[in-house]
Amino acid sequence: MNEMIKSAYGNKVRVRVCGICIKDNALLLVNHKGLNSDDNLWVPPGGGIEFGESTEAALRREFLEETGLRVDVTDFLFVNEFIKPPLHAIELFFSVDILNGQLIQGIDPEVGAKDQIIKKVEFVSFQNLVVMSNEILHNALHSVKSQESLLNMRGYFKFCQ
Repeated sequence: MNEMIKSAYGNKVRVRVCGICIKDNALLLVNHKGLNSDDNLWVPPGGGIEFGESTEAALRREFLEETGLRVDVTDFLFVNEFIKPPLHAIELFFSVDILNGQLIQGIDPEVGAKDQIIKKVEFVSFQNLVVMSNEILHNALHSVKSQESLLNMRGYFKFCQ
């Protein structure tokens, strides 16, 4: 993990929202650099909630920033706690539906233009998702086998390292 990411996101508890967006039996994922030793981590779109911002507003903002898509936040699915110092995040996962927009590789406004960490944004089929290495896949997706198994996840999950 690079120093810029440690200073922007590390040594504090972050409350994040994440969106599960499925289209044509594929899950929308954002590929990030600098978050793991492989410099390659696939995660659902999302990010930190700003003070005074509702979870739904934060998720709509994050989707627009990262993917260019406007979404409707529908069902709350589950909570994931991630602890791998210096990172500690409480992540609230919601299902979302696309309203409009064009899929693009967006930006992460918490970092400068030269330090952008988004490498790619794409829909990944569940067939490809299930064969991805856990080292490059968000921990909440490690046991997902299908669209149904993801949408039926409920409760609290914890990943510590």
